[in-house]
Amino acid sequence: MTVAELSIAIAALLITPGPTNTLLAIAGAERGALRAFRLIPAELGGYLTTVIPLSLVGANLLESFPGIRPFMTLAAAAWVMSLAVSMWQLPQVMAGGAPVATARRIFVTTLLNPKALIFGLVLLPTDTGVWMNIGNFTAQVVLVAMMWATLGSFLSRAATGEPTGLPHWLRRVAAVWLAIVSVGLVVRVLSA
Repeated sequence: MTVAELSIAIAALLITPGPTNTLLAIAGAERGALRAFRLIPAELGGYLTTVIPLSLVGANLLESFPGIRPFMTLAAAAWVMSLAVSMWQLPQVMAGGAPVATARRIFVTTLLNPKALIFGLVLLPTDTGVWMNIGNFTAQVVLVAMMWATLGSFLSRAATGEPTGLPHWLRRVAAVWLAIVSVGLVVRVLSA
């Protein structure tokens, strides 16, 4: 895979809506894009905590212990479902209220994100060099996170005129999407 092909594959997977991107969009809706950008290190930390070890030794580990993959997928599904339930049950968040999208939630969600398995086991350990690929990946994580936070801020402003109001409909749509992602992960494990 060439550097250009790898870059396109990384971007396509990162842009795909998922639990981390949903939380970043909600952070943008709650805080505004610029303040939500402060949460990007939490996403990056979650991804790199998973991706670096997987890129370096993951394939051998999964061959030796094949039961790890379904366990990790079910753990991710449980976490994402708990996010969906808590997001559905939250009252309307107002300015000054506790934010839904915290650095801790983003870190744990990204750490358990099934995309990290694809990055760490398939895309990053290639002939072009794992460390160069991790650098490419890191830059793209930051750019895509900024995009999702900006999108959330835009949606919030369009609905309320304020970046600090989390619209009821956005919270419900995000909760439903997260539940769908969680169920999809469970179905993937059960059908394997």
